[in-house]
Amino acid sequence: MFTCLFYLTGIGMNLKERINQDLKDAMKSGDKVKLETIRSIRALILEFEKSGAGREINQDDEVKMLSTAVKKRKDSIEQFRNAGREELALKEERELGILLSYLPKQLGEEEIASEVKKIASEIGAKSKEDFPKLMPLVMKELKGKADGKLVKSVVEKFLS
Repeated sequence: MFTCLFYLTGIGMNLKERINQDLKDAMKSGDKVKLETIRSIRALILEFEKSGAGREINQDDEVKMLSTAVKKRKDSIEQFRNAGREELALKEERELGILLSYLPKQLGEEEIASEVKKIASEIGAKSKEDFPKLMPLVMKELKGKADGKLVKSVVEKFLS
């Protein structure tokens, strides 16, 4: 009973198991955009498995994979909007929302700023010259938890 409860709530499920379950649900519901997006994630997982990495996919790999897909969707949304293709931008936004649901909760600007202050105080970063030291440490700490562009702007604001 206990393991069944964990399975149903998604706790303890890895990305591949969750994707397979969500794929079935999307097929049953007939949600074409969700189905297409989940299939694209599944393709990324299969691509990794066949890449010859010689190891099981881990959570860092999953986050990296999903973050790349999220970045592509954000870029596409911007491109479609610039080209006046609103219907395609809306479809990409829907896909983006689905992808984000598989990533850890994204941090807001205040949470990022708090982390930046903590790391900056640990290494003594105070001016713009410290950006090359601070930025990689912050990105390593917030990997998969925050948008890179937002992190960069918060770090720049903090150091200016």
